[in-house]
Amino acid sequence: MDSTRKENPVFSKTDTAKVEISNEEWKKILPADVYNIAREKGTERAFTGKYWDSKEGGTYYCLACGNPLFNSNGKFESNCGWPSFFEPISKGSIIYAPDNTYGMKRTEVMCGKCKAHLGHVFDDGPPPTGLRYCINSVILDFEKAKDAEQKFDNKQ
Repeated sequence: MDSTRKENPVFSKTDTAKVEISNEEWKKILPADVYNIAREKGTERAFTGKYWDSKEGGTYYCLACGNPLFNSNGKFESNCGWPSFFEPISKGSIIYAPDNTYGMKRTEVMCGKCKAHLGHVFDDGPPPTGLRYCINSVILDFEKAKDAEQKFDNKQ
């Protein structure tokens, strides 16, 4: 995924400004599989994504823009086939919208910075929230806790 970030001028883990560009611009920036999820509200097949069963400690970011979304300490095994979290990293990191497609009543979750489609949230998760954020791996970028610690130490 490093090539995605290098070619993406809006990707930043530090800039918190909202990203508002056209889908035509997104199509030029994002790989086809990421664009399909982020802008066309696609879904990857269950049990095929990179992070659905990952147990590594770290932070999950939006691959489209770099916005921090989830900490691994909020991740749990739901056996649904997608990475599942019981809470976002902050209230503003996620935005919500009703999704009544395919004859279902669901709540879509999107990146709070660039409005990329991430997945859906359901009310069948574990304590303390009772929520299950079911997220497509394709739209996630992951930074291991040890990698982040090394970057911090190198700046000191």
